[in-house]
Amino acid sequence: MDIGLIGLGKMGGNMRERLKRAGHTVVGYDRNPEVSDVASLEELVEKLPSPKVVWVMVPAGDPTRETVAALKEVLGEGDVIVDGGNSRWTDDQAHEELLSDKGIGFVDCGVSGGVWGLENGYALMYGGSRGDVAKVQPAFDALKPEGDFGSVHAGKVGAGHFSKMVHNGIEYAVMQAYAEGWELLDKVDLTDNVTEVFRSWREGTVIRSWLLDLLVAALDDEPGLKGIEGYADDSGEGRWTVEAGIENAVATPAITAALYARFVSRQDDSPAMKAVAAMRNQFGGHAMKTASPKGGDVPDTDAAGDAGQSQ
Repeated sequence: MDIGLIGLGKMGGNMRERLKRAGHTVVGYDRNPEVSDVASLEELVEKLPSPKVVWVMVPAGDPTRETVAALKEVLGEGDVIVDGGNSRWTDDQAHEELLSDKGIGFVDCGVSGGVWGLENGYALMYGGSRGDVAKVQPAFDALKPEGDFGSVHAGKVGAGHFSKMVHNGIEYAVMQAYAEGWELLDKVDLTDNVTEVFRSWREGTVIRSWLLDLLVAALDDEPGLKGIEGYADDSGEGRWTVEAGIENAVATPAITAALYARFVSRQDDSPAMKAVAAMRNQFGGHAMKTASPKGGDVPDTDAAGDAGQSQ
């Protein structure tokens, strides 16, 4: 297929490459002219055959809203906009309504895979009408991991980002559990090699996972995590998950506690949060604060992720 892609940072740039490897034609636009294929949204749209499909990978919030509004002016009936960023599902519903008077379709897509997605594929959760999804399906098939899983039409518009939000909430809680376990094992003077204990759990145990693999990789890169400050940011989706739980009277104590632990980490250097920060850096390239020899902290700018990265 031919597809337009707006936003060519770490996620968007790798997604463009994976789509091209699958034989699709990608017209990319980015504010950085060094990576952009065209000079404007208008030129991007002109290069696409109808029905036109344009995938947006820019930071959630105003940047996405402004991009969707701008695309409305240059797209027409039967075309489709895909929002693959970390937007809140309520924004998806507003975008569907905004575009409806021109007959432009809208698909929201939660994307997981981080900096590893180019080679491993991206887990995709998308929402929208069957007709609109069908126009994007070749791209979904190219981006997803090999095998039977990793891609789902979750429901109507908003369902994709809502599913991805819950996914990220679960991620918060799982990471927190690994981090607290690591801190406890490291604190008690009993275990000879904590990293090797975690490494042994990667096979045969009920808690094996990719996050566990990444924690072991982080411990190999930075033994004892001594060079990392115990500070972990949050992307916003953990907060939205807790808010949705409150709105729907669904208790989310593990996710809520994991979110609050990140808030606490910004006030006090936490050993467990060193592990959370290290895992976030491993899967998404999210920035870490590295501890300086004098006890201060130095932002790890090389590890900074995209503002709109879908993790």
